[in-house]
Amino acid sequence: MIETTISPVVHVVTPKGFQACGVHAGLKRKRKDLALLVCEQLASAAAVYTTNQFQAAPIQVTKETLHASSGKIRAVLINSGNANACTGPQGLEDAYTMRDKAAEHIGVKPEEVAIASTGVIGQLLPMETLLNGIDLLEPIHEETGAESFAEAILTTDTGTKCTGVEYTEGGATVTIAGVAKGSGMIHPNMATMLGFITTDAVIAPDVLQRALKQSVDASFNSITVDGDSSTNDMVLALASGLTEMDEIIEGTPAYDCFCQALTDVCTDLAKAIARDGEGATKLIEVEVVGAKTDEAARMIAKQVVGSSLVKTAVYGQDANWGRIIAAIGASEQPIDVNHVDIRIGSQHVLMESAPVWFDEALATEEMGQDVVSIQIRLQDGTGQGQAYGCDLTYDYVKINASYRT
Repeated sequence: MIETTISPVVHVVTPKGFQACGVHAGLKRKRKDLALLVCEQLASAAAVYTTNQFQAAPIQVTKETLHASSGKIRAVLINSGNANACTGPQGLEDAYTMRDKAAEHIGVKPEEVAIASTGVIGQLLPMETLLNGIDLLEPIHEETGAESFAEAILTTDTGTKCTGVEYTEGGATVTIAGVAKGSGMIHPNMATMLGFITTDAVIAPDVLQRALKQSVDASFNSITVDGDSSTNDMVLALASGLTEMDEIIEGTPAYDCFCQALTDVCTDLAKAIARDGEGATKLIEVEVVGAKTDEAARMIAKQVVGSSLVKTAVYGQDANWGRIIAAIGASEQPIDVNHVDIRIGSQHVLMESAPVWFDEALATEEMGQDVVSIQIRLQDGTGQGQAYGCDLTYDYVKINASYRT
């Protein structure tokens, strides 16, 4: 396998063939709220969507677009400040209109443009404002274009979330970059988050789809902030195919290398979202080993990191392992309850399902750090998995009590 280095200097336009931009159209009071990402040629596209039964109009349109284009598109248009969700037939019509206007603006077919929206649910888009904003979009292959794109997709985020990797395989250098938004209503699977990934790898849409699904399962679907999922969530990957290399074929070393790099990008973005949870002060990383399967390990880790009692204990720097063991037992995954070990930071607090002495003062100190690590060791198999979340604070209530104001 390859070694990749996460690099914040890699932007969504770093892979060959991409341009981006973001502007303030007026959907929000002051901040940028409309973004466009364009590939200079038809790109292989793949997407993973929210599992919420109420899927917003942009999700419906993008699904149809990718199907109609056989997974080959040129661009994606995103607005923030308004989710265009639960808006009925008018909302769906507006979603098509914004897609078609973007296609006309850059001179491509409507079925070559995906769309996404994020923001307040249940309000119709101010279409005159949005359509006028599309005319302002001038994507560029420059870092400033990528930065403005990253800013324009934000809602309650405290900052942009960008990352990327470069790796060499078979003499070819492949770049994968990603940008995301999300800080609340984050819960597996997917949440109120958007992720956009670009690469210059040569890969067919169906192969990219399987690689993306695998990577999302190990990353975005392993984070939680507050246990709520949203209506608009999507991770969209575009591959320009402009690197000089053989096509990536599933089941080959080249595919394994690509999947590893893609998962690295997705995981880094997922951690950034969890770290930026609304009102959060700490990132919580939960690792489970010794489960029956990898999937069981991930489910147990999600249960622990999503527990409100665990999250508040982390906020209060209280090494209350009883909350962790209770969350493990609530996961509905079969475990041997007599053989469970728990470690918080460097402190073993439970061994063979029995309490052990640990340094409370040191545990409290370690739980005051920016990243709090919890490891759970079972004796049920060889499965392992991780999940990421954040602490639950007073500020979370304040932010969400006045979200629309």
